[in-house]
Amino acid sequence: MKPRKTARSRSPRRWWIWLFATILVLAILPILQVAWVRFSDPRLTPLMLIRQTEARWNGRPSPGRHYTWRPLAQIAPDFLKFVFIAEDQRFFQHRGFDWREIDLARQQAARTGRSPRGASTITMQCARSLFLWQGRSYLRKGLEAYYTFWMETLLSKRRILELYVNVIEMGDGIYGVEAAAQAHFGTSARSLSRDQAAALAAVLPNPRQWTPRTPSPKLAARIAKILRQEKQIPFPLARVR
Repeated sequence: MKPRKTARSRSPRRWWIWLFATILVLAILPILQVAWVRFSDPRLTPLMLIRQTEARWNGRPSPGRHYTWRPLAQIAPDFLKFVFIAEDQRFFQHRGFDWREIDLARQQAARTGRSPRGASTITMQCARSLFLWQGRSYLRKGLEAYYTFWMETLLSKRRILELYVNVIEMGDGIYGVEAAAQAHFGTSARSLSRDQAAALAAVLPNPRQWTPRTPSPKLAARIAKILRQEKQIPFPLARVR
């Protein structure tokens, strides 16, 4: 007679099965999330919930959530161009990771002895704002890279840009260009003036500290730089229309 398997002998195999199933689910979930936003406009993001939770945890009044979706056709072309200039001038050339910028950042860090400057692309920032959270942990960076790969695989550049300008944090409790235009300038994303569009694009590296209506000297210099580059850097508007 064959010896009967005891519960103890079966448990290691069962453990490996559960581990494999968990890893498989975690690998597939981001793919399904990215596939979903290809056809559906998100109504909420994890970052929106995190910000409200942070406010309650710190005993501060919740900033609320100001968020209104707008298709690209209803957003001022100047704003789209200025975001392209300010955040990712090789957006239409790379596949989510700008290796040239990453290499330049490393070289600069080696020369100065400082930490490497950020080399996040629009796709990477979109992945972080849409699916993840802010921070510098290795876990978040790894997840961001994974989401970025699938976004570039499953979504068009037009859709990535549309998602980005709608969900990006643009102030305390303010998400997307429509809410930012209303909150800071009392106008719609479609009706932004050239200077207003440049100011909103310029605050993106530090949207919770910088105010586009009353720019600090550092922000004013950034706005001026974006406006100077406007005629020097071509923006393929036809790619996003």
